[in-house]
Amino acid sequence: MNVLFFGPNGSGKGTQGAIIKEKYGVPHIETGAIFRENISKGTELGNKAKVSIDKGELVPDDVTIPMVLDRLKEADCASGWLLDGFPRNLNQAVKLNEALAKEGIRVDVLIEIILEREIAKKRIMGRRLCVNDNNHPNNVNIEAIKPDGDKCRICGGELRKRDDDQDETAIDQRHGIYYDYKSGTRAAIKYFKDLSKRNGIPAVVEVDGRGSVEEVTKELMEKLGNLSLK
Repeated sequence: MNVLFFGPNGSGKGTQGAIIKEKYGVPHIETGAIFRENISKGTELGNKAKVSIDKGELVPDDVTIPMVLDRLKEADCASGWLLDGFPRNLNQAVKLNEALAKEGIRVDVLIEIILEREIAKKRIMGRRLCVNDNNHPNNVNIEAIKPDGDKCRICGGELRKRDDDQDETAIDQRHGIYYDYKSGTRAAIKYFKDLSKRNGIPAVVEVDGRGSVEEVTKELMEKLGNLSLK
C-alpha cells in the first residue's frame, strides 16, 4: 500500500504516521530524512541539495523529486510506503505524479487529517515537553492531556517549551503554505483528490483531527480497514 499522508503541523500527523508504520509494516518517509541521508552519503543529488540548503534556499524540485523517487524504489518500499508531508505545493504534486507514472508506481491511498488552522496553531503553542520523556503527552490547550500546572501529567517531571513552538511568525509561515488552496499544500491535496474522482485511485481517506489521539487513530484505522484497493 503506497500512501501520501497530509496534515498541518499540530494535527498529530507524526503520531498517526508511526501507528500506520507499525500496523502495516511500511517505512515512514519524510523529505527531511531523505535530504539528510543523501547529504551525509555525499550523493550527487545530496551535494546539489546541500548547495541550496547552505544558501538558505529551498531545494529545487528537479533535485527533490528524483531524491524522493530513489527512496521509494529502495528494497524496504517493495511492499509499500508512507510518504509524509510531500508534495508541499501544486507544482510538486504534478511533477511527482508524472515521475511516479514513468516508473510504474502508483499512489494507492491519500490520507488527510483535517484540522482548522487556528486549532492547529493553538495545539502547537500549547505543547509542553517532559524533561524525563518527550513522548509523554502534555498540552495546555488540550483538555484531555492538560498537565498539572508545570508538571508532567504522566510522571510529574518538569515541563519545558520548545522555542519554535512559541514562534508565531514561523508557525504562520508554515501554515500559510499548507492552507494555501491555490498553489500550496491544500492545492496539492486537491490535485490527487481530482485524480481519484476519475477512477477511484488513489483512494481518499479523510480523518477529523479534532479528537484525541485515540479517537483519530480509531477513525483512521477503521477507514483504512474498509478500503478495497483495486
